Amino acid sequence: MINMGILQTYNDFSLARKGMKSFLALPNSERNIVFYAEDAHSMMHFEALIECLTKRHNELICYLTSEKNDPILESSNDKIKAFYIGEGSVRTSLFMGMRANILVMTMPDLEKYHIKRSRADKVHYLYLFHAMVSTHSNYRQGAFDHFDTIFCTSPFQIEEIRKTEQVYQLPEKHLYADGYRRLEALIDEVKVYRKEHGNPSDSGTKTIIVAPTWGENSLIEICGHDLVKVLLDHQYRVIVRPHPMTVKHNSVLLEQLQRTFGGNPRFELQTDIREKCDLYQSHVMISDWSGVGMEYAFSCERPVIYIDVPKKCHNPEADKLQLTPVEVTIRGQIGRIVDPQDLIQVPKEIEAIYRDASQFIEEIRRVRDESVFNLHNSVEPAVIELLRIARQHGKEKDL
Repeated sequence: MINMGILQTYNDFSLARKGMKSFLALPNSERNIVFYAEDAHSMMHFEALIECLTKRHNELICYLTSEKNDPILESSNDKIKAFYIGEGSVRTSLFMGMRANILVMTMPDLEKYHIKRSRADKVHYLYLFHAMVSTHSNYRQGAFDHFDTIFCTSPFQIEEIRKTEQVYQLPEKHLYADGYRRLEALIDEVKVYRKEHGNPSDSGTKTIIVAPTWGENSLIEICGHDLVKVLLDHQYRVIVRPHPMTVKHNSVLLEQLQRTFGGNPRFELQTDIREKCDLYQSHVMISDWSGVGMEYAFSCERPVIYIDVPKKCHNPEADKLQLTPVEVTIRGQIGRIVDPQDLIQVPKEIEAIYRDASQFIEEIRRVRDESVFNLHNSVEPAVIELLRIARQHGKEKDL
């Protein structure tokens, strides 16, 4: 009897190996600019750049993906050559033998684990942030040490990386003041949605989005049940949007929430985070240390209530930089902070914010302008910079 799991693994390996061979068989001129995607979600950070590169600048790009069902594999854009390379030994081998001028990726920890710099060619590695978060607290120590260029979303990221280089006596990387196209897209989506459906009314029942990070220190693990009860008791509409990793690894917790509150018409458990209508029509987000809070405040111009659960820190040496992570400093600027032992204060904070909503919106806009580079004007400059690096590096390789 055939073991279907083993057969599927073999088929995936064969497909990945075929993708690797096809990519390496390309002439050097067609491997000038290469993007690597861990999964299909990576495209949200690459899409605007790739569209500009291929359609406005008529550049050919290669796209390597570890997602077997990545839609880009069926792209009709003849300027995109896409290849499935899996996430196992084939990918590891390909990275070791990579031949390209520039490789763009959102995966950190280059050289730290199984993803290595090429031993076969002088590839220029460009890191593109997929979140507006601190570099020294949200990532492992050394996560960016082996990249040549980093496209930064915010001034604080440049400060943190430069300080890291000083503390650990690392050579200076090329840091580019880029921006955050994911936020730009969200702002545009909110404008279109609200033009068609109107702004959420501040009168009547308010919609509260609960959007925690994942893991044992997330608010949904520590006090999710109690928080939802408090909100429902105060007649709010409550939508819980758990992190995809919580959906994957702690379905029992979500089932408990659904059993307890599912009979209440004002409660909804929303596990598909692609659903955005309720997000755009909501009044407040409640989060913990998730970067989604900043995206929500900056795009929807609505407040965030932060439940002050213990902060997760992936870098035990973060304090060496003596820089406070932006996740800490920004919470009191774009929202309010509530102790998990004092959840009864959450409704009071929500109503207090809405008593002076216009001033709060002005503060969010001010912080957003200070925190994000090139808002609404990041695509073309980033593409020009990417092309400059690729061409310059290509000339240096030829010397």
